[in-house]
Amino acid sequence: MGLYFSHIDTLVGMAAATVDEDGALIEFTFLNGEMSNPFSRPDQAEHAPVRLKEVTRQVHEFFDRKRTVFTLGLKPRGTDFQLKVWKALCDIPFGETWSYQRIAAITGDIKATQAVGGANNKNPIALIIPCHRVIGKSGALTGYGGGLPLKQKLLDFETPLLL
Repeated sequence: MGLYFSHIDTLVGMAAATVDEDGALIEFTFLNGEMSNPFSRPDQAEHAPVRLKEVTRQVHEFFDRKRTVFTLGLKPRGTDFQLKVWKALCDIPFGETWSYQRIAAITGDIKATQAVGGANNKNPIALIIPCHRVIGKSGALTGYGGGLPLKQKLLDFETPLLL
């Protein structure tokens, strides 16, 4: 199976995306100033921009405020529980936040808030699977793989502009 990788410049910093040979998104990660390319085979990196054209387009539309919902094929890799959590995250509307407890209830176990937090932390497709929209029950910002400042930037970006 071929994997294709590319960097995508976004409003909140550089990101890295990986798709499979069918164009399904496997990973999307904010790099926080770090640059990486996991491919040792140049042919995979060479064809990456073409393979990632749709991902790049939709991410740019999102940050241009022309898109609030992503319509990409996703193939995150994780446990059954993680996949269930990530599916629930995709239901959080743009501009809204849900608590870890609410996600736990959706997955069928109200007491699984810590496990939901763990699954959130392992989300391989940041932004598109919007783990940044999950906050503590009290409304407090809690953990984010990209760091709390990035989480705050994303939430601020999604806050409706006051006219």
